[in-house]
Amino acid sequence: MKLNRFILNFTLCLILGSLQAQEPWAFKKDKIVTPWANNVSPTETLQEYPRPQLVRNNNWKNLNGLWEYAITPNKQSEPNKYDGKILVPFAVESALSGVGRTVGKDSLLWYKNVISVPAKMRNKKLLLHFGAVDWRTEVFVNGKSVGKHEGGFAPFSFDITSFIAKNHKQEIKISVWDPTDDGPQPRGKQVKKPHGIWYTPVTGIWQTVWLEAVPETYIVNTKQTPDIDAKTLTVSAKLNNVLNSDKIKVEAIENGKVISSAFAGNNGTATLKLDAPKLWSPDNPFLYDLKISIVRNNKVVDEVKSYFAMRKISMRIDEKGVQRMLLNNKFLFQYGPLDQGWWPDGLYTHPTEQAMKFDVDQLKAMGFNMIRKHIKTETARYYNYCDKVGMLIWQDMPSGDLGNTWNTRPGIIGNETEKNRTPESENYFRKEWVEIMDELHNFPSIVVWTPFNEAWGQFKTVEITEWTMKKDPSRLVNSASGGNFFDTGHFVDLHNYPEPAMPRADLFGKDRLVVLGEFGGLGLPIDGHTWQQKNNWGYQSFKTKEELFNKYSSFIDRLKQLIPLGLSAAVYTQTTDVEVETNGIITYDRAIVKMPVADLNRIHKRLYE
Repeated sequence: MKLNRFILNFTLCLILGSLQAQEPWAFKKDKIVTPWANNVSPTETLQEYPRPQLVRNNNWKNLNGLWEYAITPNKQSEPNKYDGKILVPFAVESALSGVGRTVGKDSLLWYKNVISVPAKMRNKKLLLHFGAVDWRTEVFVNGKSVGKHEGGFAPFSFDITSFIAKNHKQEIKISVWDPTDDGPQPRGKQVKKPHGIWYTPVTGIWQTVWLEAVPETYIVNTKQTPDIDAKTLTVSAKLNNVLNSDKIKVEAIENGKVISSAFAGNNGTATLKLDAPKLWSPDNPFLYDLKISIVRNNKVVDEVKSYFAMRKISMRIDEKGVQRMLLNNKFLFQYGPLDQGWWPDGLYTHPTEQAMKFDVDQLKAMGFNMIRKHIKTETARYYNYCDKVGMLIWQDMPSGDLGNTWNTRPGIIGNETEKNRTPESENYFRKEWVEIMDELHNFPSIVVWTPFNEAWGQFKTVEITEWTMKKDPSRLVNSASGGNFFDTGHFVDLHNYPEPAMPRADLFGKDRLVVLGEFGGLGLPIDGHTWQQKNNWGYQSFKTKEELFNKYSSFIDRLKQLIPLGLSAAVYTQTTDVEVETNGIITYDRAIVKMPVADLNRIHKRLYE
């Protein structure tokens, strides 16, 4: 009897121990979360195809889901044991990761997962893709290092073919070191001690991880640039292991029908002619399909699908002698919110595809035609969605290595400052800016590049700006948003809170576009929907929705007056509340829209008349 009781108790201990060791994932609930948090599941985490501008056949595997994680001293080679489970691709500090821990410069974050390679993917070249990992990453497959990457805002990949074991199980380990604001690297608004306009750190994987099988000869990436005046699309492709006899075929497709095709020349570039092209705009976001194939002996070796739009962003002096920003050779006043792209539950990462679309759909319904993506990048699917619905994007470079003084008088040359960055710091910036521009080039929604904001880490301004202009002459470059102005770039950009204002068009409007890069910041904290109970702030706070809307409406009236005087664009702060900032049009948890959507749409239409 005693023996049976002992066996029963021992068995129960084993079962309980096993259950404790395999605790189910649950997101942290110590802060507010979005309505989509309850839809997040470890088995169904952001399963959408992550690269809509380069779609191969269905030969890929999403690796999002539960991984093991550990946080160790940064000099430790690898963990002795793992601390628990983390939900990839949510940063370790986030609620949706299930962890909610900080890491810091003195520690390493480790991931481990054992995966199987599907039968249809074997006997091919295997690529391991990362949408984004912040910041220094090293990847190991079956105990061997396959590569390193530095940068937190652009995708990267490793060819892991030669590291794959013959059995069906493959062990992947990843180590990440992220110094946040203790390092000189681009890190946007992350700080180790969040306050004011500076937010929670984001460490580790924050975009989709996925495996792809490709043939030995394959298309690595493409670059497509439209010219609406010449009615052409130029397409170039980077290829791996291509033979001299291979042909690169490019086809433009409209509604399922090939309307133009060409073979790439010796330089790997093809030019497609389009008769009467349909132009892309916020009111008519028409997208053409694109197919690129490698043909060998009349047989397709590799093929990818993409898309493009015929649109042009440019500037020209109007009849009053003022530079105007043009879309498709016509002046269109561009107006949109400053958009931080942060989530209370996912930090850098939207909880679901539906959550990501919600933000864009709300802004579109409100009558905005532009978004300034502020000091952060987004997933490829985000830009793809903006392409589809017709939302213009001004894309900032994430800042880092702050320290120089901000000259707030845009257009006043002689009082500007620059950061004396180390060669290492400069290289981090240059490398990542190249990666971001290359990765985002094909998204037609992006019309403006902004390398610097409010002097945050601003250095060698003329050199960086003119390099950016040369690298992508198909877009405009806002050299220094908010002031600290140098005689370069396409813009003179003022930040002014809270009322709308503008740089003097009579001084600068003949050479550069005059824009209001930030204004507003009207705050309304809503009880039960704030990051913390008290000490929240906005640039000017209100107590009721009615007071907020009336003040905002007066700002739109003022903008309407400034447009004839030379203003070409304006950016209102901001889409949502973010942590202790309560100056969003929408609460941080996306539960409440603070001003009536239909009324916003109505008053915004005045700006485009």
